[in-house]
Amino acid sequence: MDITGLIIFLAIGAIAGWLAGALMKGGGFGLLGNIVVGVIGAVLGGFVFGLLGISAGGLIGSIVTATAGAALLLFIVGIIKKV
Repeated sequence: MDITGLIIFLAIGAIAGWLAGALMKGGGFGLLGNIVVGVIGAVLGGFVFGLLGISAGGLIGSIVTATAGAALLLFIVGIIKKV
């Protein structure tokens, strides 16, 4: 992965983390927090979408996949925090 790919990957993570934070909690987690949530969410979303047989290509598809995974991640973390 070159530097441009890394920057795009981190930007998608930041956007996905911010969107998931807005959907699930009402706000973001700061730039670094959004990137972390978005990157982990991208991995989780890709795994779940693969299990369901769903494929989303391109930049928008990557953002949708990462956002769905990040929202799922925040949902799971919310359940664990309640216990």
